[in-house]
Amino acid sequence: MTSLQRVNPRVRAIRVSSQSALQSLAAHITQDIAQGAQKPFKEVIDVSSGDSHRAGLKPVSFVRQVLAVCLYPELLRDKSLPLDVRLRAERLLEACDGGSIGSYTASSGLLHARRSIAEFITRRDAGLPSDARNVFISAGSQRAVMVILKLLACGDGDTQTGVLTPMPCPHTLPPLLDEVGVTQVSYRLTEERGWAVELDELQHALTAARGKCEPRAVYISNPGNPTGHVQDRKSIQKVIEFAAAQRLLLLVDEVYQDSVFGQEFISYKKVLFEMGRRYAETVEMVSFHSLSCACVGECGLRAGYMEVVNMDPEVMHFVDTMLCTDISTPVTGQLALDLMLNPPRPGDASSDAYTQEILLTRTMLSQNAQRAQERLNDLPGMSCQPAMGGIFLYPRLWLPAEFEEQAEMLGVDVEVLYCQRLLEEEGVFVGADGTTGRHHLRLCVLVPADTLDAVLTRLCSFHRRLMDADNCVQNDWTQHVEKHRESN
Repeated sequence: MTSLQRVNPRVRAIRVSSQSALQSLAAHITQDIAQGAQKPFKEVIDVSSGDSHRAGLKPVSFVRQVLAVCLYPELLRDKSLPLDVRLRAERLLEACDGGSIGSYTASSGLLHARRSIAEFITRRDAGLPSDARNVFISAGSQRAVMVILKLLACGDGDTQTGVLTPMPCPHTLPPLLDEVGVTQVSYRLTEERGWAVELDELQHALTAARGKCEPRAVYISNPGNPTGHVQDRKSIQKVIEFAAAQRLLLLVDEVYQDSVFGQEFISYKKVLFEMGRRYAETVEMVSFHSLSCACVGECGLRAGYMEVVNMDPEVMHFVDTMLCTDISTPVTGQLALDLMLNPPRPGDASSDAYTQEILLTRTMLSQNAQRAQERLNDLPGMSCQPAMGGIFLYPRLWLPAEFEEQAEMLGVDVEVLYCQRLLEEEGVFVGADGTTGRHHLRLCVLVPADTLDAVLTRLCSFHRRLMDADNCVQNDWTQHVEKHRESN
C-alpha cells in the first residue's frame, strides 16, 4: 500500500477543485514563458481569486507603517514617520507579552485586538453592544468556519450533520464541508432576481434533506461571494425567522462588508437585535469577517474573527479549546485587524492619507464592476447580473452545443474547458463554477483598472473568436439569452 493509499479515507474523498487544476495549468504556462516559450501574451493574469496585492494593488500605508514599527521598535524614534503611527505601534507593543510581536497570544486572540473588534462592531451597528468575550480571532475566516463546523459535525448517514449552503457559494466552502464530514444541503439563489435569497428555496432544501441528514445550520454569504448580491433588511429578517422556526444555527459570512457599493450594508446582528427579545435572545448566530477580504486586502497576514451570539458558554469553551490547535493566530495579522477596524481618526496625522487610499480603492472597485458588467453583457452568449458588493462578478455562459459536446467527450465540465482554453490562448485565469447546474465564471474586479482592461480585452477577444469559430449563434439560445436579460 502506498503512502497515498494510507491517507484517511475522508481526506481522500474530498472533492478535487477545478480551481486547483486551473492553478496548475496557469503555473505551467507561466513557467513556459519564463523558459522562453513563445506565447501571444507576455504573462498570465490571475483574476480567479481575491488576492488584490498579487494583482498589483498597493498596501494601505498606515497599516504597513505601524506593522513596520512593531516589527522593528527602533523605528519608534524615527520622526520621519507620522506621530500617530508611532503612538499606535507603541500601544500595540504594550499589549503584547514582553513588548514583542514575537510572543504567543491567547488562543482566542490578543485581548487588546478582541476589544478593538468589539468596539468596531458596536460602532458599525449604531451602538448595539458587543462583548470582547464573544469575539474569537483565527488564522483567517476559513479557519473560524472550520472550528464551528467541527463542533457541529456528528453522526453518519441520515444522522450526519447537514448545513444549508447557498448555491453558488464561496468556492472554498464545499471542500471544507467535505473535510469535516458535514453534508452540504444546497439551496439555490435566484439569479433572475439578482441572486436573491428566497425563503421558498430554503424551505425546499430543508424538507428535501430531512431523512438524508440532520440539518443543524444555515450558511449565508452577505455580501454574496461570488455573486455580489447584498441583502436588504426585509430579506435578512426572513432568514432569521426561518432559522428561529427551524432551530438552525446561523453562520453568516460578512467578509465583504466594507466592499458594498450598490446599497447600504446591514449586519445580520443589527437586524437580529432590532427584531425584539423573541429573536435577539434565542437565535444562535456566528458572524465572520476577514483581513484578507476587506479593502486592505492583507491576504498573507492570515487573520479573521468570528463573533458568537447566544451561544452556550460550555460550547464557547470548546471553541476556544479548538483554536488552541493553532496555538495562536499570527500576531502581525491580529494587529492588522486592529488597524483595519480602528483606522486613524479625523485630525490624526495619517487620517487624510488613509481616507484617500481607502476611498480610491472603493471607487475603483465600484467603477470596475460597472465597466466589466457592461462589457460582458455585450458579448453573445453571456449574461452578467449587476454586483452590489463584494469583489467578484459571476457571469453566466450559454455556449454552443458543439462546445458542450467537446467538453463531454474530454470528460471535463463545460466551464472548466472554457477556462482552460482562455488560459492557453489568452493567458487569463478566471474561476470556473458549474455548481448551480448552469455554466458560470468567477471574475475578480478588485484589480488595477489597467489590469482589468487587459483582462476584458483578452476575454472578449477569446469569447467572440470561440463563438464565431463554431458558427453557432443559434436562434434558440440567443433568444433565450435576450429573454433572460430583459427579465432582469
